[in-house]
Amino acid sequence: MSDPSLKGVTRVSQGVSAVDDLPTPSTGSSVFTFTDTAVLAVSAVDAPEVITSSDIDGWLAPAYASAGLHGGMLEQLAGISERRWWPSDVSFADAAAMAGAKAIAEAGVDPRAIGLLVDTSVCRERLEPSASVDVHRQLGLSSACVNFDLSNACLGFMSGMQLAANMIDSGQIDYALIVDGEGSRQPQQATVERLNSQGATREDIVENFATFTLGSGGAAMVLGRASQHREGHRFLGGVSRAATEHYLLCTGDLTGMCTDSRALLEAAVDLAVLTWADAAEHFDWSDLRMYVIHQVSKIHTEAIARALNIDPHRVPQTFPTRGNIGPASVPFTLAMNSEHLMSGDRVACMGIGSGLNAAVIDIEW
Repeated sequence: MSDPSLKGVTRVSQGVSAVDDLPTPSTGSSVFTFTDTAVLAVSAVDAPEVITSSDIDGWLAPAYASAGLHGGMLEQLAGISERRWWPSDVSFADAAAMAGAKAIAEAGVDPRAIGLLVDTSVCRERLEPSASVDVHRQLGLSSACVNFDLSNACLGFMSGMQLAANMIDSGQIDYALIVDGEGSRQPQQATVERLNSQGATREDIVENFATFTLGSGGAAMVLGRASQHREGHRFLGGVSRAATEHYLLCTGDLTGMCTDSRALLEAAVDLAVLTWADAAEHFDWSDLRMYVIHQVSKIHTEAIARALNIDPHRVPQTFPTRGNIGPASVPFTLAMNSEHLMSGDRVACMGIGSGLNAAVIDIEW
């Protein structure tokens, strides 16, 4: 007997369900605005071990020889001269907690008043429990503090900010803490070992290239009510857009990351242009003080700035010495450059996460 709840559903060859006769998905972007949320502190924590691109080239010498390639590509193509590693006994949650403690101290907020903790890290030690419970424990937050993990690839931190602002604006909480801790030691060591042991081809090197652009670090942000914190920086809102037809252009785990770099760059630029154009109906981002772009590489940064007609001198860079720190890269870069901002300056924080999803958020300093 057929199940009436499955009417209209067909089974396709890969074992994925498809629904017949549904309308074509609508196009456009999601726009969100906030009235009473402010950034009270944004903090960055550096991993201590410096790993140069020359170090990685040396480790990959057998794979390069097998593939008929030479070192220097990481610095020449990606513009990354070094990245950081955490010591092997520092967990991703430890990194997130260090950043969180720094942000709380800088905000001057009583930890017991924080009503929401969101850990947006891509890197995690295990599937469960959530990383947030470890961070919550280390920071000694209240038992009334709602805590959970939020995953959205490299957009995770910005998604966490949006969620927190919704809860602050609606009156559910007074303060939120967003944290992120990332580490590239494990995927980079695993990828070096794999490439050196398998008789690597040129295609193998190219497919795994993005793994070696990754970095390590921590970032955190405290948000609260703008009406109660005149010193805060208003979170005005933003825009997001999905292009999930590209969901397999970049995939990764703790053993490495595989990308179709050219297709990913082209799709990312196209998505950024569409998102930016939709935002123009609601926000004027033509002449902001700073544009904090997700830190991927030299090629990515230049392509996005050129496509959106952004002055590259207003785009701070941390990737040359920190690499791509995943969701932490936008708040990390904002924190590292906040000393250059004055009251009233506008800042756009922009990211594209694997999948693909894009978002831009607007902060008035």
